[in-house]
Amino acid sequence: MDILVLGGAGQVGTELQAVAWPAGVSVHAPSRAELDITDAGAVARTLDARDYRAVINTAAYTAVDKAESDVVEAWRLNALAPAILAAATAAKNIPLVHVSTDYVFAGTKPEGAYAPDEPIDPQSVYGASKAAGELAVRTANPRHAIVRTAWVVSPHRGNFVKTMLRLAGERDALTVVNDQHGCPTSASDLATALAGIAQRLAEDPAAPTGTFHCVNAGATTWHGFAEAIVAGAARRGGRSIPVNGIPTSAYPTPARRPANSRLSTDSLTAAYGIAPRPWQAALDDILDRLVGPVSEGASKP
Repeated sequence: MDILVLGGAGQVGTELQAVAWPAGVSVHAPSRAELDITDAGAVARTLDARDYRAVINTAAYTAVDKAESDVVEAWRLNALAPAILAAATAAKNIPLVHVSTDYVFAGTKPEGAYAPDEPIDPQSVYGASKAAGELAVRTANPRHAIVRTAWVVSPHRGNFVKTMLRLAGERDALTVVNDQHGCPTSASDLATALAGIAQRLAEDPAAPTGTFHCVNAGATTWHGFAEAIVAGAARRGGRSIPVNGIPTSAYPTPARRPANSRLSTDSLTAAYGIAPRPWQAALDDILDRLVGPVSEGASKP
């Protein structure tokens, strides 16, 4: 079974190539130089080259603030590319697994987590372009699984965990926003879920389709997440420094951030039997890889 992974150099794409796929599954992850997913002809030729059983698209324009001024490029990668991929895969009856984001929601829900079928209302160029990509996938390829996620972290590329570890080594205190709520997500756990969905779609014509959410269990704030990172690093021999909370209003950014990024994974569990583990356990695994094992005498929370 040949699986095509797009965005293979990113956090999730890197982890997809490290997944313990079953024997007989071959993962192909062409680089951006090898395949321009905004080129319909190039995409068609790639799909013609092998008998792909599923396509997983993790490629995206993810520079949230830069997108506010780089509008055309954000829409080219987040809306045009999914439209091309959906049309090309539908023409060959190949299921498409497409990764999306919590930013399609306004983030103003007072309490609780967003379910996949709740109304979307993006508040940024990034969110709007990703919402458009979702619509393109839904309308062009009926055999799709759109998987929204949030707060993705890993030992790879730039992300919140790596930034906090770096700053904790440079500063005597950290200041982090404490009124944005969400669900940290391990790129490894997300990749495992995407792989399972893709395999099911490839093997079972009746496999569930539609929109799902995949984040690690539990929620926190960016401030709470930063505290957990610093504390986890300290148990591994790193510096223990205070993490101070500030409101979003004290840290203005070009793009508006959702105050509530919580995503419900209930439909994912019901459809695919995937029940993500707590984010704290996932964070421990990432810190083990980035910092090292817990120091003797210290204990995991």
